[in-house]
This record gives sequence, structure tokens and C-alpha cells, in this order.
Amino acid sequence: MGERLREERTRLGLNQEAFAQLGGITRNTQGSYEKGERNPDSVYLTAVLRAGVDVQYVLTGRRTQRALEGLSEAEEVLLNQFRTLSDYDQKAVHRIINAMADTPGVSSAEK
Repeated sequence: MGERLREERTRLGLNQEAFAQLGGITRNTQGSYEKGERNPDSVYLTAVLRAGVDVQYVLTGRRTQRALEGLSEAEEVLLNQFRTLSDYDQKAVHRIINAMADTPGVSSAEK
């Protein structure tokens, strides 16, 4: 399980410190999870799930059926980065995107 957790962290492009913060733990605890010395609890797994971790894969070795098939690699990275933001920052991103989408005088082809 530890190796799969490390694989998911790497897939999301995060170091142990940043990933540990997402899960509400210390970097040392993250390291012990990845080494297989300790097993994560449900609070941690729920937190990293929100950041885009495939928790089913971490626990069982089987990938979750992706609900958003067809995303490009860039879209998947963007979505995973968005999931790591605080609620406040996610709302700011929404405001920016809404402002860009509502720009008068710009056709959707130019956006």
C-alpha cells in the first residue's frame, strides 16, 4: 500500500511535505506510510481523496473507474492542482474563470 500511495503522490506532482499537509499529518508520518511502517486512517484517506488521490487504488491496487474519461493530461493536472487549493482559493479560481467566460465582445472561438 505504501508504494501505491507514493505513486499517487508522485502522479499529483507533490513532495512528501505538501502531500502530508493535504492529509493533515507530518512529513515523517507520510514517510512511514509510504515505507509501509504505518497504515493511514480514514481521516487522512478522506483528505487525500479530495485532492485527487485514487484511494481505491491505494487500498486495493485496482484503479477506480474514472468518471471524467477523455481528459487530456494537462486537464487532469489542472484538476488535481485545483483540488489541492483551499476553499477560498477555489472560489477565487471560479471568479476568474467566470469573469473570463463572460468577457463581452470576445467570441467563444477567441477564448
